Amino acid sequence: MAQSVTDTGGVYFVPAFVGLGAPHWDSNARGMLTGLTAATSNAQIARAALEGIAYQTRELVEAMEADSGEELKELRVDGGAAASDFLMQFQADILGKRIVRPADAETTALGAAYLAGLATGFFKDLAELEQFWRADKVYEPRMNASQRADLYAGWKKAVARCRHSG
Repeated sequence: MAQSVTDTGGVYFVPAFVGLGAPHWDSNARGMLTGLTAATSNAQIARAALEGIAYQTRELVEAMEADSGEELKELRVDGGAAASDFLMQFQADILGKRIVRPADAETTALGAAYLAGLATGFFKDLAELEQFWRADKVYEPRMNASQRADLYAGWKKAVARCRHSG
């Protein structure tokens, strides 16, 4: 549905249902759907919901980069949302960074098992574990910097509104 439209028509969805977590830490923020018009379609709302995930991820990546002083070169993703080719491409576009989806989409749970194996001596070191990881698909950013900046500025305005709506 989200791919059936070329954009959100200026709609932004901020899923602050229990406030906003990192990097805002604002428990008073409220969820918001902004930019609606009489012409807004269900597909544009669905697209805005998916794009909201990518915008929130960008905020977290920027916070991590600022705190660490290191620039992220690529983002490895997993979990159910990573199955969406649309979302992964938009994530690459809005971050301006490569997104890598693994062959095993549930690597978070697998990581816990690997750590247990390291702790018990089943695996000797991290290098041994690297042989098990395989990329399924790589998404390269295709969006130009100007469009990326404009869309992200709209997200920032939407977040500011939800933080001052209560």
